[in-house]
Amino acid sequence: QVQLVESGGGLAQPGGSLRLSCVASGFVFSAYAMSWARQAPGKGLEWVSGIYADGSGTYYADSVKGRFTISRDNAKNTVYLQMNSLKPEDTAKYYCAKKEYGGAWDRLEEYDYWGQGTQVTVSS
Repeated sequence: QVQLVESGGGLAQPGGSLRLSCVASGFVFSAYAMSWARQAPGKGLEWVSGIYADGSGTYYADSVKGRFTISRDNAKNTVYLQMNSLKPEDTAKYYCAKKEYGGAWDRLEEYDYWGQGTQVTVSS
């Protein structure tokens, strides 16, 4: 069965960095685009970043553009999210997701499998 397992979350200071990882199994990872999304306390799920199956294209929400970098290693079935210049408003649970359909990156209905998430807290 499809599994997505995130790791790498934790506590960071404002201006700090964290690197999230998501290891996938149960499907042909190299054939699917992947994304990261997040959910802050009391808020809805927000798409953050996406990457094409072959890594040839990456996309970002305006809120993280220039600070976050998505990448993938298809040999390791892993997608990453490098988060730099972290802000308190980046505090959220971060999820990776498998993009099943060809619609807009930020449309959550495009994704058919989600991980259980990893918590990121940005605070001094």
